[in-house]
Amino acid sequence: MKKIDRLIIKSFIGPLLLTFALAVFVLLMNFLWKYVDDLVGRGLDMWVIAKLLFYASITFVPMALPIATLFASIMTMGNFGEKYELVAMKAGGISVRRIMLPLVIIVVLITILAFGFANNIMPYAVLQQKRTLYSITNTKPAINIKPSEYYAGIEGYVIRVDEKDKHDDKTLYGITIYDHTDGMGNNCVTVAEKGEMLTTPDGQFMIFNMYNGYSYREDLKGENWVSRPMTRVKFDRQQIKFDLSGFGLASVDDDFFKGSYQMMNVLQLDEAIDTLEREQDGKRADFVRLINSRMSTYTMVCDNDSLAQARKKKYDYRKILDTLGDEALRHVHRAALHNARMATEDIGMYDQMRSGDREYINKHYIEWHQKFTLSFACFVLFLIGAPFGSIIRKGGLGWPLVASVMFFLIYYVITTIARKAIIESALPTIGMWISTAVLLPLGILLTLKATTDSPLFDASSWRKFFEKHRPFGKDTQNDK
Repeated sequence: MKKIDRLIIKSFIGPLLLTFALAVFVLLMNFLWKYVDDLVGRGLDMWVIAKLLFYASITFVPMALPIATLFASIMTMGNFGEKYELVAMKAGGISVRRIMLPLVIIVVLITILAFGFANNIMPYAVLQQKRTLYSITNTKPAINIKPSEYYAGIEGYVIRVDEKDKHDDKTLYGITIYDHTDGMGNNCVTVAEKGEMLTTPDGQFMIFNMYNGYSYREDLKGENWVSRPMTRVKFDRQQIKFDLSGFGLASVDDDFFKGSYQMMNVLQLDEAIDTLEREQDGKRADFVRLINSRMSTYTMVCDNDSLAQARKKKYDYRKILDTLGDEALRHVHRAALHNARMATEDIGMYDQMRSGDREYINKHYIEWHQKFTLSFACFVLFLIGAPFGSIIRKGGLGWPLVASVMFFLIYYVITTIARKAIIESALPTIGMWISTAVLLPLGILLTLKATTDSPLFDASSWRKFFEKHRPFGKDTQNDK
């Protein structure tokens, strides 16, 4: 490897890693903003939160790589142009194509690694992320009983305390506990002057030791709704134990999520799509048989088999209907109307079911194509970024950042529109490549312009062009 190749690669790797880290960080902050309500107030360990963020960060890698490649390519070539290093290389007989060659090799490797990552590592990361997030969101919030507030976090109980000791946070004053475990309302209430709130070492139970209080229980199961007996028991010390097993981190088996299309590689998606397509064909055949059987039941309304014979031999139904009596004819009309209504309902239900099945299958196709499109996007955006940077000759964070956001937004918006259209079956599944088909010609055009030293973004060249092609030529007064 020549020194110039090492220089180019070194200049490219730094911005690539920096932009990649920033892109993952921004996507991770968006993820946290989305699920912040599910994470706060649950008493989670830092290890659980770190595990969730780690797997979430991995799932953002396929999205962060294209924008990192785009920004790094613009910034690298722009820095070379701004510092006249690009001019020096050209003066030394090195063409722009030769300058871009080591970057092309690096980007091709990134594209291949991006596909391998999206196909093999990302499904596992998505599985673990969904599993951890499900466990967190199905975990009850940590117990936090505040003074003068009703706490209903423990199933079947409502607890209120007037005051908590500020020193140990365990001693309570003015305790009121409403027991709703029998589903009869506030028929069982316990009141105490003072108490202690303790938790067993294994964290499975919370114990309330209460002192100097009363327990009230009203019998609501009797038949006499006018006079209901109530029992009052005075106690010096009473203990209530609450089950906290539901407050731990919920555990779920990985098999619970493995059927999702987001957790499959290309081969698994192929198999799943084939299975779903066969199932939909089977449902379509069953529906056709159902409609045929429903529409043929009108032959059973008559005592004779004349209509059945007519159906088999293709007789004129109108003439046969004319031979029927009024009562039989009314039966035929009612049966036909009933079957038509039932068939309409069946068609509506089948159409709704078919739309849902088709949408689910399309999501599998989208995931299949996306493993290729996001990987190939690294190469496509490089073809745009590298020549664009060499043409504008601007480095730093200004132009590269603006141009990167602009080009990536075009790619993202087109992909999002195509994705929604494919889900609704308004586009074929190959539509996931529309963004690539739009940006690839632009990348080829910019590459050709860069390799031929075209002044595409040179303001002076455009000014000269318009002055040369003014419709009235030079100022007529000067001519005189």
